[in-house]
Amino acid sequence: MPEHARPGQQHVYRADTLATISFDEECLQWTHVLRVDEMHNIKRFYGVYLGTLTGLWLLAEMMAWSAPANFFAWRTVGMQYSGVLGIGVMSAAMVLAVRPVVFEPYLGGLDKMYRLHKWLGISGLVISVSHWLLAQGPKWLVGWGWLQRPARGPRPQLLDAPVQQFFLGQRGLAEGIGEWAFYAAVLLMVLALVKRFPYRHFFKTHHLLAVAYLVLVWHSVVLLKFDYWSGLLGPVMGVLMGAGTVAALMVLFRRVAVGRQVVGEVASLRHHASLDVMEVDVLCKGRWSGHVPGQFAFVTLHEDEGPHPYTISSAWTGDGHILFIIKALGDYTRTLSERLRIGDVVKIEGPYGQFNFQGAQKRQIWVGAGIGITPFIARMKALAGTPDGKTIDLFHPTAVYDEHAIGLISRDADAAGVRLHVLWSERDGLLNAARIADQVPDWRDADVWFCGPAPFGQSLKTELVAQGLPASRFHQELFQMR
Repeated sequence: MPEHARPGQQHVYRADTLATISFDEECLQWTHVLRVDEMHNIKRFYGVYLGTLTGLWLLAEMMAWSAPANFFAWRTVGMQYSGVLGIGVMSAAMVLAVRPVVFEPYLGGLDKMYRLHKWLGISGLVISVSHWLLAQGPKWLVGWGWLQRPARGPRPQLLDAPVQQFFLGQRGLAEGIGEWAFYAAVLLMVLALVKRFPYRHFFKTHHLLAVAYLVLVWHSVVLLKFDYWSGLLGPVMGVLMGAGTVAALMVLFRRVAVGRQVVGEVASLRHHASLDVMEVDVLCKGRWSGHVPGQFAFVTLHEDEGPHPYTISSAWTGDGHILFIIKALGDYTRTLSERLRIGDVVKIEGPYGQFNFQGAQKRQIWVGAGIGITPFIARMKALAGTPDGKTIDLFHPTAVYDEHAIGLISRDADAAGVRLHVLWSERDGLLNAARIADQVPDWRDADVWFCGPAPFGQSLKTELVAQGLPASRFHQELFQMR
């Protein structure tokens, strides 16, 4: 038995870098569970949403269909379709940007909602570029002499339809400002996808997307085919753009989740130098609604940096104290040990997430790799006061053995009735399905909860599923905010 091991502890994992995984400040990765069925939920929503917009558009076109007479007529059809899809996905992304907790139970938590937000953003980027190419490409071809534009007569005066006439009069302005808003939106979306772009700058520039979105809403309202408004598609688009507009204004006026924010102060600090980990105990000065183990919050420790998401590492007891364990990985978190002081003002927003350890199985296996141990710490503290009757094994791989930190985890495990396996990479081999099966003979009857590096989790899942674990019972953290 390793010299640092206590009875009941086992060391069976080699983790070369796991002490520095699970929360990357620069990429803003954080450790929350992604259930298989929840992943399917956001995939299903994504597909159904795009399919519904497409179906409504086809229905609107078929109501007054006449075959386009030439290339430019087909181009108009394509621009209408891409315009509907583009502003549709942008509207949904904008709504998700204000963190509407009402959707958490249906989409699996805010972490999954941000994954969906990213998919919608990328889709909006691709569709918008396609829309722009449809608008600009034929102009280039005409300019090069490769295509001849059909002759146009003067636009009719619709004296008996003043609303439609107003829209016709705004087309030139809507096209002009829409083009510039498109350029701004593309730049901002590309910056959002570049993970090397510092988070403090991303946080500030990403708000400008709300301005670009509002301009694109005006562009879409004016240029959407007028006949659409009298059918089913028009009202649906109106609702989507209306919801997106409200969300954009909330972003611009900094009203996002104001009802879920509380101010506190740093009550105590503990720096584990060997682990590059900072424990920050915050005492709330306002009313905190409480949280369940495994949830997270957006924490603003310094205004110039903005809010960062951290897993809550303590169970809620009603005393106002909330504990966060923060790994020093990025440029900002490496400075916390020097910048943060007891008494500093802290703003907390939350809680968020659907990581609740609920499952039908009486047996659970937890894998908390490196700083991915944090949600399990909170759960063990809660189980110490309110046991749930489940049999639990916790595997904790770490590249650095800090005797004091391991002692705290061991104490929590003992109090919660959890069997702890401390896995020290310096002296142990690779954790795999065979080793888990050796330590937990009835592992096929368990729910497996994993927080840690995604590649390791995917590898472990593949092995366990191949040997008989139902895929729906392997719950893996895959969240990336950017």
